[in-house]
Amino acid sequence: MTAYAQLTHTWKRLHHLSHVQSIVWWDQQSMMPPAGNGARADALAEMATLIHGIRTDIGLKPMIEAASAESLGEVERANLREIRRDWRSANALPVNLVERKSIAGSRCEHAWRTQRPANDWAGFLPNFKEVVKVAREEAAFLAAETGLCKYDALMDNYEPGMTAQRLDALFGELLTWLPDLVKQVRARQATQTVIAPRGPFPKAAQYALGLDVMKLLGFNFEGGRLDESAHPFCGGVPEDTRLTTRYREDDFMGSLMGVIHETGHGRYEQNLPREWLGQPVSWARSAGIHESQSLSFEMQIGLSRAFVGQIAPLVANHFGLQPAFEKENLYQQFIRVVPGYIRVEADELTYPLHVILRYRIERALIEGDIEAEDIPALWDQAMQDFLDLDTHGNFTNGCLQDVHWGEGLFGYFPSYTLGAMYAAQWFAAIRRAVPDLDARMAAGDIAPALDWLKANVWRQGSRWTTDELVTRATGSPLDAAHYRRHLETRYLGD
Repeated sequence: MTAYAQLTHTWKRLHHLSHVQSIVWWDQQSMMPPAGNGARADALAEMATLIHGIRTDIGLKPMIEAASAESLGEVERANLREIRRDWRSANALPVNLVERKSIAGSRCEHAWRTQRPANDWAGFLPNFKEVVKVAREEAAFLAAETGLCKYDALMDNYEPGMTAQRLDALFGELLTWLPDLVKQVRARQATQTVIAPRGPFPKAAQYALGLDVMKLLGFNFEGGRLDESAHPFCGGVPEDTRLTTRYREDDFMGSLMGVIHETGHGRYEQNLPREWLGQPVSWARSAGIHESQSLSFEMQIGLSRAFVGQIAPLVANHFGLQPAFEKENLYQQFIRVVPGYIRVEADELTYPLHVILRYRIERALIEGDIEAEDIPALWDQAMQDFLDLDTHGNFTNGCLQDVHWGEGLFGYFPSYTLGAMYAAQWFAAIRRAVPDLDARMAAGDIAPALDWLKANVWRQGSRWTTDELVTRATGSPLDAAHYRRHLETRYLGD
């Protein structure tokens, strides 16, 4: 057996173990009774330790070196590149840190579920400080291995090749025009009359509506399902993709857009290259590319006038006829720009401001410039500056609203706005290839958009680096001008 074949066998084993780990984690988030969390945290830590041990086996280094000298095809070379990257990242971390990270994240996230509705920042802080401590240790080990700064080293886990310096340029440029665009659009919408939907909207009806829309978007229910959780997510594995959303009976739009968003993640996972399944080259390219799929579904397709026109009859079917569900009114309701506290419920224009707020805080936290206790004051000031909202003492709708920090996912938040930028660039390319895209979508045909994404993003997996993937698909590296053009066209062009 060649060295490369031995490596692929090892990573196939890792894939099988990660499959079990992913489904157990999904159950912890959505189905597990509360009393089971202690044992589940220990079990997940044991699994993380086992997987880490395989990734750091001493025999892998010479095997990787030997495989590099073998005659390999293009895809095999790409796979070896990703194997080496995965191996290097794992070997930078000691096993006791991997175990402590898993346990700290499980404990903090589980407690967060009750602390958030109780507005209990003081109760959240002790568990969270342990998560931060472990994250800083991880960042230090990764930085020593890669030569990156601590925050960049963590972000590299999610968005390989991205740096805070590049992000600052992208986000800084965005801030030169987005706040003014928000003001223009709000002034324009203030002159419009939009009828608000009348509730209540029973949870069962919202769930049924979500399933109908997922079918419309092509989700494969033979290889996945929809459930409820405290925070919406897409989990599981490509062979068994698990989506969740959350419900409020006074508002159906939040759960519906959550379902559309997670369906984008799910369809990406379900269409990753099956012929390479079990190997790193079949993995989703990055968190930003993954978010570009969810935001392609949620923002590019889901908020389009054409698609809202398609789902308006479904909305009326599940909640009853009312004037608010007339197609144009429903569209105007979906694109209403109203600054709010909650990121996952934010409109398309103010959403990036939530992301930049979190990015700046978590970067300073990991680099040691601030401590966990400083977060509420920094959050309050940023919400005032960016969105003109007062969050003093409102931890539930402030710095406790997201699960990411409690789970230790530092470096992930930038991927949301990067994903929105990538998504705008995908659809600029799709419209060049399919000039009548909007007319076809209005007629119920979204296949051209999905077929393009499948061919140019989903089926590519991690065959290319992120910049190579974007350039091959669209003709140029990431260009934020597409994002600006998309937003100005949608909100000022009609």
